Amino acid sequence: MTTFGGAALAENVSGQPRQYNLAEPVTEIARQIYDLHTMMLVICLVIFVAVFGVMFYSIFAHRKSKGAKPASFHESTTVEIIWTVVPFLIVIGMALPATKTVVAMKDTSNADITIKATGYQWKWGYEYLAGEGEGISFLSTLSTPRNQIEDHKGETAAPRGEHYLMEVDNNMVVPVGKKIRMVTTANDVIHAWMIPAFGVKQDAIPGFVRDTWFKAEKVGVYRGQCAELCGKDHAFMPIVVEVKSEEDYAKWVQAKLTEMKAKQDDPNKEWTKEDLVARGEKVFNANCAACHQATGLGIPGAFPALVGSKLVMGPQAGQIDILLHGRNAMPAWKQLSDVEIASVITYTRNAWANAGTGPDPVVQPKAVMAARQ
Repeated sequence: MTTFGGAALAENVSGQPRQYNLAEPVTEIARQIYDLHTMMLVICLVIFVAVFGVMFYSIFAHRKSKGAKPASFHESTTVEIIWTVVPFLIVIGMALPATKTVVAMKDTSNADITIKATGYQWKWGYEYLAGEGEGISFLSTLSTPRNQIEDHKGETAAPRGEHYLMEVDNNMVVPVGKKIRMVTTANDVIHAWMIPAFGVKQDAIPGFVRDTWFKAEKVGVYRGQCAELCGKDHAFMPIVVEVKSEEDYAKWVQAKLTEMKAKQDDPNKEWTKEDLVARGEKVFNANCAACHQATGLGIPGAFPALVGSKLVMGPQAGQIDILLHGRNAMPAWKQLSDVEIASVITYTRNAWANAGTGPDPVVQPKAVMAARQ
């Protein structure tokens, strides 16, 4: 049960991270895991002390210098029974409460809210499928500035913030005291959704749907990470869940739905090149720069350069197709809107040394919309 031992990954209500123990539990399941961990640690410690105590006593009390003579008996039914029955009883004593907890962890029935978490390289997408907040969807990406992470031209990185590498631009928000069912899947490779304070760790596997649940008992902000090695930026894929009161959660839902409606783009609108490039640069930095780099030069041997790329400088249909459907190591990006895909394609065709060197420098959202159908 030490899976949830990333103590520094969870922040309790007082804001003080725990450094030397499991995260402070804020759900019933997490509390059971905590108690199981403590119980098994005590059992192992007692066995350790007993075994090594007997061993060291035997070495000291029956040493040759005191004239000790080895026993002449061979086999003992009593001893055989003891060292078979005692370990069996210990294992049963550990297995029964552990099984009860594991069964409870799998019971996702009667959830108040269902949220789908989709893992991407390297961010999380959330969709509120059922319950209060149904219809809300957004991407949650690391918000720690790159200048805090990387050295530039030999200069030291910028001073790191309080939640370095454990902060995102969009927190997942849930109400306190409600059963939240998490449905997990992935868009590219295997990820894992983990919040130690909730006692939750569930793999997100492409092509499969898994589920888990939690019911937070305290208002606060709780942090976790992708717990499955998922590629180059695995360390930059945090999870932040904000637990609000029921009243504050209802306000957040209304505000989020209003915000989403206001941001909806009309894919039939004719956009100017300047507007598409400006929008595309933001989309590129949030979704593409981790692999292809902000300079568009990629990572040799891993991710191709976009500068001078035949695909980028060729007909727009090919670039639209690879963004919608993926190819090889390139995942599909269907979760982006038609405007976002059109803008990022337009940006890559007009940025760096690509500007003015290929056909179709401007891609309109309606071309992406037609390619989806």
